[in-house]
Amino acid sequence: MVKQYKKMETDIGPLTLCANDKGMTHVFFGWKEGQEEEQNFFLTKAALEIEEYLKGERKHFTLPLFPKGTPFQERVWDALREIPYGETRTYSDIAKRIGKPKAYRAVGMANHRNPLSILIPCHRVIGADGSLVGYGGGTAIKEYLLELEKGN
Repeated sequence: MVKQYKKMETDIGPLTLCANDKGMTHVFFGWKEGQEEEQNFFLTKAALEIEEYLKGERKHFTLPLFPKGTPFQERVWDALREIPYGETRTYSDIAKRIGKPKAYRAVGMANHRNPLSILIPCHRVIGADGSLVGYGGGTAIKEYLLELEKGN
């Protein structure tokens, strides 16, 4: 399948959106150098939905998502999508949710490898002590997204 890319400027910095002919495959922080910008329905819709989300006007995404990972990673990513807008969960909570209560470190690694940041809300996962541990876009962006959601 042919992948197409779109650069999106946002309040949290540039994003690279990537889709194939079935739906979204990646959202990267920053611009992936060497990628030519193209347009397709999913990229246009993703940009609109992310823009609405960042304005506090959207709480759920309606795009078809096609993250590629191991079966374990995909179970973790599915669990992340179940975290309600404005709420957080710990790595341990997610491990329990997928039936692997001792796999919280593996959950952290799967969270780190989430290819669809924002669309699959890995920013809603926090440390057991409430700390904003790691985020692909940086902890300042994680804090921004959590505050955005709390305010809505």
